Amino acid sequence: MIIGALLPLGLFLFPLWNITLEAPQYPIPLGMNIHINDFSDANPYDIKNINLMNHYVGMKYIPDAIPEFKIFPIGIIITTIIGLLIGIFGNYKWFMGWFVLMILVSTAGLIDFYLWEHDYGHDLDPKAIMKFTNPDGSVMGFQPPLFGSKDILNFRAHSYPRLGALFLALGIGFGFIAYFVGKREVKNA
Repeated sequence: MIIGALLPLGLFLFPLWNITLEAPQYPIPLGMNIHINDFSDANPYDIKNINLMNHYVGMKYIPDAIPEFKIFPIGIIITTIIGLLIGIFGNYKWFMGWFVLMILVSTAGLIDFYLWEHDYGHDLDPKAIMKFTNPDGSVMGFQPPLFGSKDILNFRAHSYPRLGALFLALGIGFGFIAYFVGKREVKNA
C-alpha cells in the first residue's frame, strides 16, 4: 500500500499526457506534453507554433497556466499522504477506500481534460481569419481526441498518456492489490 501511495508522485517528474500533431508541412510533428502543473514543448517552440496556427481558425491560445495546475498537485499530495497514513496505520479495508478515491480523482481529471479540450476546440472566435464548416454547414470543431488518433483537416492528432500516467496507474493498481493481500493475510491469521 505504501508503494502504491508513493507511485503517483511520479507525476511531478514525468509528463502525464502528450498531444502530437502531424501534417505534411511539418516534417517534425508538433507536440505538447501535459504535466501535472505545466505544459511543455515536445520540440522547441512547438506550443508557440501551435498557438500561431490555431489563431487562424479562432482557437484560444494554449495558456501558460490553467487553474488545474494549482489544484491537481495538491490533490496528488493529499491522496499520497492519505495513502501513506492508511498503509502505515490502517487495515486492508481502508486500502479499497483509497483505491476508490484514486479512481474517482483520476476520472475527474480525465473528465476535466475532455471538457478543456472540448472548449479549446469548439469555442472559436467568430472573427477568425479562416472558417471551416462540416458537410451539414455547422462550424467545424478542432478538438483533439481524448485518447487515440483523429484527423483534423490535414493534421493527424494523437493523444496518449505518458510515463506520469503509468506511475499513477501503477500506484492505483498497487493499492488494489494491497487490499487483496491484506484481506488474505487477515483471513490466514
